Amino acid sequence: MSSKTSARADTSAVAAEMQACMERLFPLPRCLAGEANRATLRGLQAIVPLQLQEVPSGTTVHDWTVPAEWSVSEAWIADAAGRRLVDFADHNLHLVSHSCPVEAHMGWEALKPHVHTHPSLPEAIPYRTSYYQRSWGFCVTQAQAEALAAAPGPLHVRIASTLQPGSMSLGELLLPGRRRQEILLSAYICHPSMANDSLSGAVLLAFLGRHLSSLPDRQYSYRLVWVPETIGAVAYAAMHAEAMKQVEMGLVVTTVGGPGPLGYKKSFDERHPLNRLIEAVFRERGDAFKTYPFDIHGSDERQWSSPGLRIPTATICKDRYYEYPEYHSSLDDLRLVTGRQMAESLDAYGRLIDKLESREIYRNTVGAGEVMLSKHELYPKSGGAQLPELGGRSELDLILWLLWHCDGRTSLQDIAETLDLPLERLRPLAHRLSEKGVLAHV
Repeated sequence: MSSKTSARADTSAVAAEMQACMERLFPLPRCLAGEANRATLRGLQAIVPLQLQEVPSGTTVHDWTVPAEWSVSEAWIADAAGRRLVDFADHNLHLVSHSCPVEAHMGWEALKPHVHTHPSLPEAIPYRTSYYQRSWGFCVTQAQAEALAAAPGPLHVRIASTLQPGSMSLGELLLPGRRRQEILLSAYICHPSMANDSLSGAVLLAFLGRHLSSLPDRQYSYRLVWVPETIGAVAYAAMHAEAMKQVEMGLVVTTVGGPGPLGYKKSFDERHPLNRLIEAVFRERGDAFKTYPFDIHGSDERQWSSPGLRIPTATICKDRYYEYPEYHSSLDDLRLVTGRQMAESLDAYGRLIDKLESREIYRNTVGAGEVMLSKHELYPKSGGAQLPELGGRSELDLILWLLWHCDGRTSLQDIAETLDLPLERLRPLAHRLSEKGVLAHV
């Protein structure tokens, strides 16, 4: 491990901290906007000093409108004898998120269209939402659905919920560095009682923020945000349009706590060095990692990479969304996700940050045209003695490649990977060219 990774040095201690944080925040009924989201962000403040921002309900952000706050005091289905067969108090996922209020008595056939079961896991409660249309529903196990169908009727349905003007809560932590260019790190906070999908990312981002805060001399500036998925990212980008122009690359931190192998979703720009650096981290760790191409499905990389922003954004994950059987169900719980597994993902993210921070970038000072090598005592005394070799690795070849690649944006690490050489083979030459004045350290 790098000497910069003190925040990851005691893995067992960090794992225990992450486990405790997950246990505290897991029960909260998070949604798009409401007190549970604020409680989640306040809980993360125990790890890192993020600041809360509030966006009023009804605010127009591009093509979207910030929703009302949703809250629930109780929601249940009881049989004719008053026995509650399904109860929101037993599990947050029993109620379709953003369900409108209901007080009614009805038979099973009338209730059935409002009852959802998991298509492949009969013992699981599925996760369903009704964010942007006025509707309601309950999510149940297969056994509960059968009990409802067989129960003496009429069934009593009660949903004591409110959708009232308030605000959507966002979390932000800004960490300045020597460079104005920023790296964006984001996680979403809108999923209730699911450990891998949503909460693991929000918690890991807080610990990553703590690691970044401990670095004494950051090269990059960092913008960490915790937002409700989609609408939160859209709103944040709209509210910080000028600041977002400084963002050079991004990472969406999600599904980082499963028991499966590490993997990553590439940024939309296949050539971006972020992709290569992530793979270098996996190779160093000895991971047999999974690779996912960028596509338009997924999380907030869709927002950060959209036409108005075009921020190359990747995701390091551990049992990625869509891919594990427990996804979007009550089985995505703290038996599936552990602090130890999350600590593995934190290590990968921390190593990536270290690589980003240690990138050496040089700029060719001559600009247009070639450097006159002989003038700087960089060319053999006798011209014409060397025949060019395709893919050559002589000192002169490497000097020429360095001068070609050093454009003030491409790092030595990127150049080394492009040339399939160890970084240490290029670093002394870059330093020598810098001393000669033909390269300038950016």
